Amino acid sequence: MSTQRFTPEFKQEAVRKIVESGQTVAEVSARTGVSAHSLYKWIKAVAPDKAEKQAGELIDAKSEILRLRAQLRRVEEERDILRKAARYFAKEPELNTASSTITARRFARRRCAG
Repeated sequence: MSTQRFTPEFKQEAVRKIVESGQTVAEVSARTGVSAHSLYKWIKAVAPDKAEKQAGELIDAKSEILRLRAQLRRVEEERDILRKAARYFAKEPELNTASSTITARRFARRRCAG
């Protein structure tokens, strides 16, 4: 019993048919004459391991979180600056409390009375 040797190009084409074209392993196996077991081994050798893929996704997620936190800090700083500017340019001062209103009324009464 002899072992068949396949060229790397043949293996890549068989894996591409399964992965990219959506053909089943059984279909490609029947068309090429390669055992399904061999095809699964070729796919596993070419495709990234689940752990590697998950690690890559985790790194992407962490970098996205860091980017969003930095953006949030910047937007909060901008909001605070705009709040201060709005208070500054408002017609009435921010410290318009009940006690200052009472004081202004007393001053107005004294001015009118005297």
